Order: sequence, then structure tokens, then C-alpha cells
Amino acid sequence: MAAVREMTYLQAISDGLREEMRADESVFCMGEDIGTFGGAFKVTDGFIDEFGAGRVMDTPLAESGIVGTAIGAAVVGMRPVCEMQFADFISCGFDQLVNVAGKMHYRQGLAVPITVRLPSGGGFSGGPFHSQNPEAWFMHSPGIKVVAPSTPEDAKGLLISAIRDPNPVCFMEHKHLYRRIKGEVPDGTYETPLTARVAREGDELVVIAYGAMVHTALEATEDLDGASIEVLDLRSLVPLDEEAILASVRKCSKVVVVDEANTTCAAGAQVAAVIAEHGFEDLDGPVVRVSTPDVPIPFSPPLEQAVLPTVDKVKEACRELLAY
Repeated sequence: MAAVREMTYLQAISDGLREEMRADESVFCMGEDIGTFGGAFKVTDGFIDEFGAGRVMDTPLAESGIVGTAIGAAVVGMRPVCEMQFADFISCGFDQLVNVAGKMHYRQGLAVPITVRLPSGGGFSGGPFHSQNPEAWFMHSPGIKVVAPSTPEDAKGLLISAIRDPNPVCFMEHKHLYRRIKGEVPDGTYETPLTARVAREGDELVVIAYGAMVHTALEATEDLDGASIEVLDLRSLVPLDEEAILASVRKCSKVVVVDEANTTCAAGAQVAAVIAEHGFEDLDGPVVRVSTPDVPIPFSPPLEQAVLPTVDKVKEACRELLAY
């Protein structure tokens, strides 16, 4: 059995990337300031000393160029890992990722094993250009996988799975978890499956979430009026573990979906649609969603807290549904 160490979410991501670079010389990193500076959040701190500038490549401020270059390297056998300083900036590389990487297998039968690391989410007063959760953009784009870990152990394992996957993978790493969340992480390499996990067992109501919202859900329901509340951590959004979702619906009959992204057409909307289509007869109440209104994320800390899902908002939603 592998030894374990306590790590932060950020350290686990760094550890997983380092393990894969040591194990496979085709794995290399690209991004803005990831070399000598060590990245905007220091995920690649020290990497250039170990792996050299040829495998830890500082790039211009040009996301389209980063992703396009990664695609070219991938189709000839390399496994690039691209870092966007903030997930928001992937919009500048959208055409290359969605229209080239996502469609290459369908058009030419070529694998594009690129991993795009996307530091996402709010909660730290980053404002409208540094706080988005753009995962639904890519859920809607065929050919791209999307994962969103909530724990250090899963952050490392899902990153390794993403790097080894022959498909383009968007790796949604929530910035608010980087140094706030700690946990035991196995040493060495391991792959976490792209399936959901039950974060807490329950049988009266299930809260379905991913990323940082898993911790919000766990805190909100830890001791909520003595109710037995399950928390399901999706972990992967594409593929979406519909079997696990429907199993929790059958067991609990009442569902709250918590999603930090803007409400319309978000990952939570897809989960609600799956339940409505395939789990309707198991429900004892409406599928309730707690999400962010369709507004840009404010800079102001009080205004940001007013729009983002919070522990109190999740508690209120659960209480109302339990009483339905």
C-alpha cells in the first residue's frame, strides 16, 4: 500500500504533474510565467530546475498560440499540459480548443492528448475577469472531457488520468481550494476514475455538487436538523456519471443541485435534466438548484457573497425541500 502525505489541493496538483513528467518524457508544460516564476499560483515552482526550459516552456501572452502549439505537439506523440493563468482567459484560445482539438479525432482520426489546466471560480474578490466557472462551454463541445476535483487526493489522481487520456481534457482546478483544503494524498502515481463519488452517505435528501461546492455542501448539511443527507461529488462533468446520479436519486428521493457557475445552461442544469428525464418517478419533490445568477462576478466582497452559493443558501434550500 502506498504511503500517504498531507498536502494542500495546490501541492497535490503540483505533485501529480511532477510524477507524470518524471515517468513520461513526452509530458511537458506550456504557459505564461510557468518557468522561472513558477506560475501565477506557484504550481510549477521549481519545475524548470528539474526538467529544464525545454519541458517547462514559458510562452507569450497568447492563449490561442499556447493551445494551437499544444495540439500540434500532441498529434505527433507528445502530451502537453497547458496552464491558463485564469480559466477566464481560455476564451482567447476557444477556437483552437473547441474547433480543432475537440474535432480532430472526428475529422482525421487523430488523438489529441492535451490537458488544459484552468484555475477557475470565485470567492476571493477576483472580479468578473478572474472568477468564472466556464466548464459548461466545454460540456457543450463534443470531443472534450471536463473534470473538476474537490479534494487533494482526487486533484492528483484526476490530473494523472487527464494527462494519460487520449482526448483533450479541461482540468477545472478551483482557486479557492488551492491552499484552503488539505488532505492525505498517496505517494507515487495513481489514476482516479472519471466517475462520481459519494462524499457522505444519506437517505433523505442528496446534494449533488462538484469542485469547491462539494465543501460548501458538506458544511451546510453536516448537522442539518438531524436529517440524513447524502453529498454526491460529481468529479467528472464529461463524462457525466448518470448512473451514480440516478442511484442517489432513487435512494434519497429529494435532490438539491449546487453549482457555482451561472445558472443558465450550467453543469447543474444538465444534472437536473438527466434527473427529470430518467429519475422523475423516484422524486418526492422538485429538483432544487442553488447557483449563481446570470451576472458577472462582482469585485466587492459583500456583493460577491451575495451572488455566489453559500452555506446558508444551501441550508435554506435543503430545509425547504425536506419540508416539501
